Amino acid sequence: MKCPFCGHDDTQVKDSRPTEDNAAIRRRRLCGNCGARFTTFERVQLRELTVLKKNNSREPFDRDKLMRSIQISLRKRNVDPERLERVVNSIVRRLESSGESEIKCKTIGEMVMEALQALDQVAYLRYASVYKNFREVSDFEDFIDKEVRVEGDD
Repeated sequence: MKCPFCGHDDTQVKDSRPTEDNAAIRRRRLCGNCGARFTTFERVQLRELTVLKKNNSREPFDRDKLMRSIQISLRKRNVDPERLERVVNSIVRRLESSGESEIKCKTIGEMVMEALQALDQVAYLRYASVYKNFREVSDFEDFIDKEVRVEGDD
């Protein structure tokens, strides 16, 4: 594994352990060249996924992009990083086990919406505002009336 700090090709694994949900192996590494320490994750990948965008273009599925989009919604919210990791792992597992190698971006967006609704209502609203392209305050009000309050009234 290449060191992300100095680019040296040979690093040592100092510690390996499974993540909390056993979906990956977390490895602590040490660079023999610059002495930097860093963490890598090893995950099972069942199949190569391609995302079919709204404009009909295609791009490889990027787990890190999914993680970043959810993290943006959760910014300054008190959500345990391990819970976030489990949410992302769950979405990726569902996508990989769907049997499809091409996934519509709408499918991914709906899975994220569903996960955020259960995880954090504010993050759910933030994500929805971008995903559903809210343009004015009334869009927020309508969404809250239809989606958020209905779920909270159960």
